[in-house]
Amino acid sequence: MSVLKPGSTLGILGGGQLGRYMAMAAQSRGYRVAVLDPQEDAPAHQVANTTIVAAYDDPAALLRLAESCDAVTFEFENVPATSLEPFAARGIPMRPGAKALASCQDRILEKTLVNACGIATAPWKPVHSAREASDTLAELGGDGILKTARSGYDGKGQARVRSAAEAEAAFAKFGSVPCVMEGLVPFLMECSVLAARDVHGRCETYPVCENTHADHILDVTICPARVSEASARAMRARTARIAEELEYVGHLAVEFFVLPDGEVLVNEIAPRPHNSGHLTIDTALNSQFEQHVRCAMGWPVVPYESIHTASAMANLLGDLWEGGEPQWEKLADFPEVRLHLYGKASARPGRKMGHLTSWAQTPTEAERLVREARAALVAR
Repeated sequence: MSVLKPGSTLGILGGGQLGRYMAMAAQSRGYRVAVLDPQEDAPAHQVANTTIVAAYDDPAALLRLAESCDAVTFEFENVPATSLEPFAARGIPMRPGAKALASCQDRILEKTLVNACGIATAPWKPVHSAREASDTLAELGGDGILKTARSGYDGKGQARVRSAAEAEAAFAKFGSVPCVMEGLVPFLMECSVLAARDVHGRCETYPVCENTHADHILDVTICPARVSEASARAMRARTARIAEELEYVGHLAVEFFVLPDGEVLVNEIAPRPHNSGHLTIDTALNSQFEQHVRCAMGWPVVPYESIHTASAMANLLGDLWEGGEPQWEKLADFPEVRLHLYGKASARPGRKMGHLTSWAQTPTEAERLVREARAALVAR
């Protein structure tokens, strides 16, 4: 497989912050970028060479993108799988490919694939009716989480249910679409593994990240995770196995639960760069976005190399703007902290507006720095 030379164009389906960083990474390597997104002011549109404002299933827009790019990728997994057809028809490399997109945009298919690899998840079952929702909840111990099989992220499309009535009501609230019921597991922490796999099948993983959430949205990531070496090895090996099974080309992340005994369970797969990997922009020689572009354009993946001993990332949500513009000048007191904003026009609660990264000698110190810096931003 040949490398696409600088001057070629990478097409990106999706114009959010992930697409923005993909575009900038591609341009830094001499590539042009064409972005399709329905939002005129999408973050990636602000930096793209070519912008197409249209729905992801707009045939004319997809044809225009296919005619203008030499390879195509996507920045989130809810792009309709049929949107890849114009690229396949023209022999345009799709990285990741249709198998990865189809498997990861449906929780039933995703969990089935993971289990078929011999990799454990939390106990789960598919749910296709209100009666199945209540019966399955009982089978899983009477306390679980109902999730829509498709289109859920950041806590959307999921509900904690503790009774048959709650399970059936949640299923109805979700529109009676296919769902999965997951049993609860007593996990110690949540982690993610960042990985990049190239067209030759070589896979590189980054040190395991430790994640904390607030209201189902990633809040802070710490790297390396404060887990045993055995747990870290298991997570990295299972991530590589999943990437192989998906015939994956590009960057992905696999989220894990770490149990008190050190055992690890796969939670979800993100077939794209991941929020927890934002810290690689400032703390790795090759960021997750650079790795993704390398793979998408046919270059071999390179080893991840951390610049700093430990690092951390804290999301900046729209809630930070509720009292007024954040006090950006306060960051002058934190030389080991860097600010990233995504160019979004309006702030609202729960919306990811940017992030902070920090670096230090220990994960605990990096976490302290990034949390203190974020707290200092709050307008008073």
